[in-house]
Amino acid sequence: MVMFRSYINTLLLMCLCCALAAVSEKSKNEERKTYIVHMAKSQMPAGFDDHNHWYDSSLRSVSGAPEMLYTYDNVVHGFATRLTDAEAQSLETKPGILSVLPEMKYELHTTRTPKFLGLDQDQAFYPESDSVSDVVVGVFDTGVWPESKSFDDTGLGPIPRSWKGQCESGTNFSSANCNRKLIGARSFSKGYIAALGPIDELKESNSPRDDDGHGTHTASTAAGSIVPDANLFGYAYGTARGMAARARVAVYKVCWLGGCFSSDILKAMDSAVEDNVNIMSLSLGGGMSNYYHDSVAIGAFAATERGILVSCSAGNAGPSSYSLSNVAPWITTVGAGTLDRDFPAYASLGNGLNYSGVSLYHGHQLPGNLPFVYAANASDAANGNLCMTDTLIPKKVKGKIVLCDRGMNARVQKGSVVKAAGGMGMVLANTDTNGDELVADAHLLPATAVTQKAGDAIKSYLLNDPKPTITILFEGTKVGIQPSPVVAAFSSRGPNSITSEILKPDIIAPGVNILAGWAGSVGPTGLVEDKRHVDFNIISGTSMSCPHVSGLAALLKAAHPDWSPAAIRSALMTTAYTEYRDGKKLEDLATGKSSTPFDHGAGHVDPVLALNPGLVYDLKSEDYLSFLCALDYTESQIQLLARRKFTCDLSKKYSVTDLNYPSFSVVFDTAQTGNSVATDDGTAVVKYTRTLTNVDSPATYKVSVGSPSKSVQILVEPTTLNFTEVNQKKSYTVTFMGSSMPSNTNNFGQIEWSDGKHIVASPIAFSWL
Repeated sequence: MVMFRSYINTLLLMCLCCALAAVSEKSKNEERKTYIVHMAKSQMPAGFDDHNHWYDSSLRSVSGAPEMLYTYDNVVHGFATRLTDAEAQSLETKPGILSVLPEMKYELHTTRTPKFLGLDQDQAFYPESDSVSDVVVGVFDTGVWPESKSFDDTGLGPIPRSWKGQCESGTNFSSANCNRKLIGARSFSKGYIAALGPIDELKESNSPRDDDGHGTHTASTAAGSIVPDANLFGYAYGTARGMAARARVAVYKVCWLGGCFSSDILKAMDSAVEDNVNIMSLSLGGGMSNYYHDSVAIGAFAATERGILVSCSAGNAGPSSYSLSNVAPWITTVGAGTLDRDFPAYASLGNGLNYSGVSLYHGHQLPGNLPFVYAANASDAANGNLCMTDTLIPKKVKGKIVLCDRGMNARVQKGSVVKAAGGMGMVLANTDTNGDELVADAHLLPATAVTQKAGDAIKSYLLNDPKPTITILFEGTKVGIQPSPVVAAFSSRGPNSITSEILKPDIIAPGVNILAGWAGSVGPTGLVEDKRHVDFNIISGTSMSCPHVSGLAALLKAAHPDWSPAAIRSALMTTAYTEYRDGKKLEDLATGKSSTPFDHGAGHVDPVLALNPGLVYDLKSEDYLSFLCALDYTESQIQLLARRKFTCDLSKKYSVTDLNYPSFSVVFDTAQTGNSVATDDGTAVVKYTRTLTNVDSPATYKVSVGSPSKSVQILVEPTTLNFTEVNQKKSYTVTFMGSSMPSNTNNFGQIEWSDGKHIVASPIAFSWL
């Protein structure tokens, strides 16, 4: 009897577990998530007189609890809503539905610059008059700190008549915070709230107010007003100004403590098109996906069709290959380089040797040489060398300077951990991932960051001397650092993982140790324990390089209002430089060797030359649609991007190599499955067609070609282009012949057209599959 009861109890328990598992699975299936629903607007049934009513009806047909977050009218046709998995699958089968895409989470890619770029050479070369003040730069980020001097509107005229945007009120923000400089400020949070719950207004403002600093920094970099005596704790002292100091700024807050959500970003872009911005600047990214699955790429396609240039950060996942974000060919993708400015802080060892590092520390100086300890020897944790939270043993750290290895947690947080454990200072050593790249930080305690090579030498002293000592010497600001620029190690790299025949990034711009405006409510490190308040901050990332190009694009838009986004990008790319004044090639901080087009794209931006490039590679909407046909996109996938029905011509042979891009990425496919064909002797042949538009006076251009090796031959036909009038177009073809796969499967070259006054340069990257 006892055994029988035990058996019954076991059986009941098993049944209960199965029931709970079924309930759990059912609950999981019924969990609502945010989806973006793309509609074929042209297929709206005749019974509806408004597409919003059709959207609502479609949603109610599958959901008993319909919740419409947003409707989209400009960059896409459709809406964002909350659905279960089953409802999403059901909705996708309904008439007129192109796609039901799940929400994506995006992340942020986190004074002297105008002079470094040459903007002080000739104040007359770019228009600082009413034409620039008619240009509106839309910044999609963490919001804005409107009290920053970078948004002072002194000297600016009335807001452009074309502006249709608004200045919203909310927590710690009112419409009165806007002015003739900051002409628009909006926030978008429905997707964020749907995913993570209500906004905690004790931690962040439910308004365009920037509680992070990142958005204020990017907005002021792109188009901040001129501010004298700008600095961070005395570092980088001078006059701060955005790239387009007289352009107007419109801020779209799409990033929050929990991240940046695609439904919010898409609605902000949708609104910005309606508001009439001229430039969109997005220092964020969300990994790699096909263009019809990427909300930023989808929104950018529509913006580009409206004549709006979209500039995006390339990402901070370098130096790994295939690490780029935002690679759609209608997006200007920006990598990061250094300035000729540094903030030296020396690690002075007890053995008399000094090692150079960088720091933005401000506070009391160290009393002299102090005991020195390696974090790994002051911790019981397996990763004790990284100075993670609560891993250091206070009695082994107190009163000493600690050497921490870079990696895992934030650089400034490591210093905070050392300080909390009683340490007096920190040396932050790079690992092989970062190499010689040095990024300065406003540490909470005396600290310096050193290269991997210096770190290894310091560790050798530290581990072999029985009583190691050290002090840190801070040297302030130094300018004229050479070589500069160099490609930042963190800057994401090609090749392009989505379309290998499109070379990305497009260009690099200053992105290391950039001084710009900051939010008054957050310290320069962003740490909760940092109670310091600053007007300007120095930070690094492709988040910083992107708004440089956004601002420069605004200057070009003002100077050439009839130029398309493609023409503006072309001018910036074909005039970029890849060599220093001494003729040596740009360097890569990650390797210490010459950088390549997969690192720097067309090169480092040169706005002085970009104003008058001579010739441009222009593109229209039809060119991008043909490009999508070449990718074998379905009619629905193309309609999702184009927002209209477009059918590829089956009688036409489309090729991605025919997209009129200012750079070349040549893929020799030995299996003959791509765009290359083979000759009788086995040589792989790829042909490209390009068209140049004259934007200056009549001239004759001749071509010159730089080939990487004997394994590649380049034939350009014709070799001379004669332009007799402005806006005249001339085409040429390039035939690339790869005889055999070299030991290095990546090689690089260049095509240049010159009339003796202009040089129109295009990089070439060769890959063998």
